[in-house]
Amino acid sequence: METNRLKKFAQQARVTLIEQVATKLRFVRAEESLARRENPSAIKKLEDLIKQQSEQEVVERIAYIWFNRFCALRFMDMNRYNRALVVSAAAEDTQPEVLALAKAGEIDERVVSEAAREKILNLLNGRAPSQNPEAEVYRLLLVAYCNQWHKSMPFLFQRIDDFTELLMPDDLLSSSSLLTEMREAMPASACKDVEIIGWLYQFYISDKKDDVFARLKKNEKVTPENIPAATQLFTPHWIVRYLVENSLGRLWLLNHPESKLADSMEYYIKPADDNDDSDYLKVERPEDLKICDPACGSGHMLTYAFDLLYAIYEEQGYGAAEIPSLILTHNLYGIEIDERAGELAAFALTMKARDRHRRFFNTGVRPNICVLELISFDDDELDEYMDFIGRDLFTADLEETLRQFDEVDNFGSLIRPALIDVTEILKQLEATDVSGQLFLGNTHQKVLKLLKQAEYLSPQYHVVVANPPYMGGRNMNSNLSSWAKKNYPNSNVDLFAMFIERSLDFVQSQGLVAMITMQSWMFLSSFREFREQLLDQTTITSMAHLGARAFDSIGGEVVQTTAFVLSNSANIKYEAIYLRLISGKSEKDKRNMLLDAIDSPNSSWLHQASTDDFRKIPGMTIAYWISKKINKIFESFPSLDSIAPVKVGLQTGSNEVFVREWYEVSAYLTSFCFNNNHDFSKKWFPYNKGGEYRKWYGNNENVINWQYEGYEIQNFKDKKGKLRSRPQNIDYYFQDSISWSFVSSTSFGVRFSDTKAVFDVGGSSAFPKEKDKYFLVGLLCSKLSDVFMKAMNPTLNFQVGNVALIPVIKKHDDKDYIDNVKPLIRQHKKDWNAYETSWDFNELPLLEYRYEFSNLESAYKSLRSYWQKTTDLMQVLEKNNNRIFIDAYGLQDELTPEVPLKEITLTCNPYYRYGGDKTKDELEALLLADTIR
Repeated sequence: METNRLKKFAQQARVTLIEQVATKLRFVRAEESLARRENPSAIKKLEDLIKQQSEQEVVERIAYIWFNRFCALRFMDMNRYNRALVVSAAAEDTQPEVLALAKAGEIDERVVSEAAREKILNLLNGRAPSQNPEAEVYRLLLVAYCNQWHKSMPFLFQRIDDFTELLMPDDLLSSSSLLTEMREAMPASACKDVEIIGWLYQFYISDKKDDVFARLKKNEKVTPENIPAATQLFTPHWIVRYLVENSLGRLWLLNHPESKLADSMEYYIKPADDNDDSDYLKVERPEDLKICDPACGSGHMLTYAFDLLYAIYEEQGYGAAEIPSLILTHNLYGIEIDERAGELAAFALTMKARDRHRRFFNTGVRPNICVLELISFDDDELDEYMDFIGRDLFTADLEETLRQFDEVDNFGSLIRPALIDVTEILKQLEATDVSGQLFLGNTHQKVLKLLKQAEYLSPQYHVVVANPPYMGGRNMNSNLSSWAKKNYPNSNVDLFAMFIERSLDFVQSQGLVAMITMQSWMFLSSFREFREQLLDQTTITSMAHLGARAFDSIGGEVVQTTAFVLSNSANIKYEAIYLRLISGKSEKDKRNMLLDAIDSPNSSWLHQASTDDFRKIPGMTIAYWISKKINKIFESFPSLDSIAPVKVGLQTGSNEVFVREWYEVSAYLTSFCFNNNHDFSKKWFPYNKGGEYRKWYGNNENVINWQYEGYEIQNFKDKKGKLRSRPQNIDYYFQDSISWSFVSSTSFGVRFSDTKAVFDVGGSSAFPKEKDKYFLVGLLCSKLSDVFMKAMNPTLNFQVGNVALIPVIKKHDDKDYIDNVKPLIRQHKKDWNAYETSWDFNELPLLEYRYEFSNLESAYKSLRSYWQKTTDLMQVLEKNNNRIFIDAYGLQDELTPEVPLKEITLTCNPYYRYGGDKTKDELEALLLADTIR
């Protein structure tokens, strides 16, 4: 679906509607307004609501109501569900068809009341004074058609007899009106699929979502009224199909292996042949299936579940006219905290039903969509009610349940009702007659409404399918955060993890949960307890690991997702099918990869793994792609931290205050520790803070204020006296170490550090014993270690806890590692020091002097004074393929047989070439002009 035009329209429509509704609000609230004289009760309700909420909230609410109604009417116009086009123009016309018909004398008596018809005719005939009679006529017609749809869809078209009508936007007929723009954005072709309603919902609230995220950057938490906007994300249709087909479809096929349903399920993944699928949740009839989306939004998951259920009923021989009503009555349930989204979900399901049954509007069937409402009771109110009903019925669980919904706008579907058998208690209370109790009637209705909500939240479903909200703990408001920590101790890191846990409560034993969430729960150490709980209680049956860019509406690498199906029963040997789609660059790429893998069982991005495999990996990460051999290594070898402490370093509290580039500060005040000892009266000291990806050696760029052993940092406090810095693991400062960058967009880059530095979180480090340092540098710089790290945490972060658990495989003597690793460190150290950004810089490589000698005798003669060892130079040259490297500045480097050429390279600091005292032998070497190249 082309969404750019929809996005532009929805975003502009929100701005326009809010402006127009706000203008109408000021007009109707004026002291001498016509509305105050003709409809005082509506004005009173309006002003009471403003006192409870705010003027801005009321304006946004009414604007949103009208947006939903206009879009719904347009969708029904384009599908010819309206008797006449209500917001759309007939061919070759520019005004709504209902208005054109009215002007021609055709007014549908089944829709427009006699009183309204009389007003319309008077306005059109000029008998009723009006500044804009056509606009008033259209307003009357629009209200009439909205009220007509109240009979079939009361959830979206509440009767308009209050301030909602008073605040209807005025400009609906001009060429620049909202309805004109809507007709262009929602052509007939776009209205063929009710999916358009979901896109409009997402785009309408997108500006509000941006505003919420901007506030988060200012450390403002997400308040309950902003949770829907902050967490809404419309799911691409192919992902919806994958989730529904591999949960609902899978469950039906397990119960009915003779079914041909798989032939129509394009995204269904057949289980591995060697699995035992004999133990599953039993379902006999289609009516028995209960599918729930606990955060249903605009209902996208449920609308495709409708299609699949229709195919199931049809295959079982049910009549076409009865299937839609059966599905909405028995099978589909949605729960939502956003009233407007819940309305759209119910509308979308109603449209699906009407598409299949042309007389569905007359059936009286309503979708099972529960918009959770905040309900609370005073203590005296509840005590009086309990006394009347009877204390025997009011158990402690019932009383607790009645007090669980006073923050339902904050906690939503995550609430676990204390009362187990809600349905039985609800039946008893519904049968209770309170008609003679004047003051208890309202309380009784509140109790019934609350228990109906609790019934939706009860563990009754066969399948839960959802794209739950994503919100990290640090962005939650204080009430939600503290409540989450108490009620979801293992999953409160993010709302989506809490919803995974909660969804397992919704389904029966062996029921299925299908979700798309952030992938972080699969790998991060902060989700370890949650992961262990999940793998102990459930079985992953399939997963499409999507990674970044699974949503074209979201750019970048930050939102990385995975779609998966869980069975609410544990089977550690079950070999699940995993599809590794992370390399896809767009929704289309990933979709095509998924379909290719389904068609090609030997696809390179198709893998199998079991819970038993994950238990062998430290942290129980869901590293499904690693081989059985790597799993065996994890299981068999000791971890890195068993031979070298792995530590996270200093957090300064303010790098701007305490950290500099080394060349920004005075060399006199800097201690570079050339003699392995620091002078702590100096101010600046080497600081290892990670840096860009680099292996073996380097990234020595920063210095830190550690004067007097970090006195200022260790006493750095905020205005309230709270310590801002976190100087941890100080005993390991100024030691040789093995370091890596905490964040990297590439592979695991490890470096040997001999700078005797302070280190921070970004430059977390391991501290091996002297005898192990070269071995561990070699191990950690190997490709194998990168494989280990990606198995434990394939994100952009290389955490200390993951590095500490790298298995240590040692098959050679220490000398072998020294001989192989030490030259590599030395070569990369030379490379790092070859540039002015290194504090050990001598000269640029381009300024090196190269001398070639015609024979070994002349080389020996010219350079014998440089040779400080007793070894015969001729023998050394022959042994090393006639290649020797000598640093004329330090005169300490060893022979290095890099290439088999008859040459001797002499590197001189420019100081020695252009001035300074030189020995006779130095000058002799430099003056060999005939041999210089």
